[in-house]
Amino acid sequence: MSKFRTVALTLAASATLAGCAGPNPRDPYEGFNRAMFSFNDTVDTYALKPAATAYKKVTPSFVQTGVGNFFGNLQDVWTAANNLLQGKIGDGMSDVMRVGINSTFGLLGVLDIASEAGLQKHKEDLGQTLGWYGMPSGPYLVLPLLGPSTVRDAAALPVDFKADPWQYKEPVNVRNIGTVVRVVDQRASLLDASTLLEDAALDRYEFIRDGWMQRRQSQVFDGEDGPRGGKKPEQQPEQNDAAPPAKPPAAEQQDAAEAPVQAIMPAPAAEKNASL
Repeated sequence: MSKFRTVALTLAASATLAGCAGPNPRDPYEGFNRAMFSFNDTVDTYALKPAATAYKKVTPSFVQTGVGNFFGNLQDVWTAANNLLQGKIGDGMSDVMRVGINSTFGLLGVLDIASEAGLQKHKEDLGQTLGWYGMPSGPYLVLPLLGPSTVRDAAALPVDFKADPWQYKEPVNVRNIGTVVRVVDQRASLLDASTLLEDAALDRYEFIRDGWMQRRQSQVFDGEDGPRGGKKPEQQPEQNDAAPPAKPPAAEQQDAAEAPVQAIMPAPAAEKNASL
């Protein structure tokens, strides 16, 4: 799995360095991105989506909930670290408490006791932390198998991967099986959303790109206009992350735009994307 990630990141870096500028300043690597989008979509159509459909049909709902809770609890560890790095002490300590409660009373996270106790779940990664402190997102970038990203977020991915506690699970065969289950489970949770996306979009690539970038900006700045951790230069607004539409796509469609295969990632990948 580590070799696959190295190859994916290398391809993304090569596209960033060698790509030819296109007409869209937010998407100068559109030719490469569309090719990766098509590749990812093919993988999803013929491998991931059928596996997720079968998984959803044969797996009891309470088991699916437990699987999602377990990996979500692991994700909360890195989320807590990033909230603390961003100076959001209240959210960070809440995440720490979530991990403590769910890892003990919640049977290693299988039961989400913390949410029932009123501790809100967050989702943060290093790309969001860098953006919070004012680092520009850079152009839109579609990663092989990992889905939508930006140059900034792609550069942060190696640290996000290393910070995922599941990457240190032994033996390796258990880790690999768990990773596959994690990906399939997260893709299964988006089956309905991906169907809505397929029905709604004329150009799925543009629809996903614009919706993803708009939502990513909201995630980075917690719904604010710009970073609080660092001063935002007036001459360089964070427009790379924002999409022109005045009204964001439906929440379900935005979730689908985030990542069936990106579920390999510990966070933004999170929860979740038929954005292949």
